[in-house]
Amino acid sequence: MGRVTTTDRRSALRTGAGLAAAGALATSCSATGAVVHPAAPARTPGTSAPPGAPRAAPAPRRFPGQPVQIEHGPRTRPQVALTFHGQGDPAVAHAVLGEAEQGGARVTVLAVGSWLDEHPDVARRILDGGHDLGNHTLRHLDINAMSETDAYAEIQGCADRLRRLTGSIGTWFRPSRTPRASPLVERVARRVGYPHVLSYDVDSLDFTSPGAPAVTRKIAGEIRDGSVVSLHFGYADTVAALPAVLEELDRRGLRAVTTTELLS
Repeated sequence: MGRVTTTDRRSALRTGAGLAAAGALATSCSATGAVVHPAAPARTPGTSAPPGAPRAAPAPRRFPGQPVQIEHGPRTRPQVALTFHGQGDPAVAHAVLGEAEQGGARVTVLAVGSWLDEHPDVARRILDGGHDLGNHTLRHLDINAMSETDAYAEIQGCADRLRRLTGSIGTWFRPSRTPRASPLVERVARRVGYPHVLSYDVDSLDFTSPGAPAVTRKIAGEIRDGSVVSLHFGYADTVAALPAVLEELDRRGLRAVTTTELLS
């Protein structure tokens, strides 16, 4: 497939990187949880939507043979999933999505519910670009430390916002402030409607702001067939690193797909 050069990409993303550096940083999803940083009704498949009505979004599905907590996809196909924690300056989110689409990549965005409250248009932008959209809790708190009642409110709260905006609770759930969900959070997620919890096997550490070359090296050093990579909206290093990351995937013959496609 045709691709723009890395230099062209960096020029196109210079504005987005500046916005990310100047704006408020998103909250990281490190294991420590440290901070560094109306309704659209679903349609029956096959029916026509009224003019101007949003398409019904995909719903969660069970993947037979996969564990409840998914860290990676099959190691037998040259595909990877770039997953983004959805929070931060929406201009940066738009820049990242545009860059991915220019390179023929599709990504997965796990959105924070309070972020969707502030920027409801981003949900439809993600889906219209062919990307996966999922649930990253309502307020991005330490969900593993919560009671069952509070954890349910966090997951259901974000699911409600996704349903109002897209007609679906989203395709995936990822816990906040931790790479893996506790057994209690697993159980609550299933109760809300998510058969799986989406984890990852490659942590870019972009939320530590180590510099774009370090983000690229971290991903390049660990990514392989089937990998799920954790990245974040809202960080200048992430925006600046993405062109080189996509070029490295091309060099290795790896294709960036949605998590749904990775596991299908």
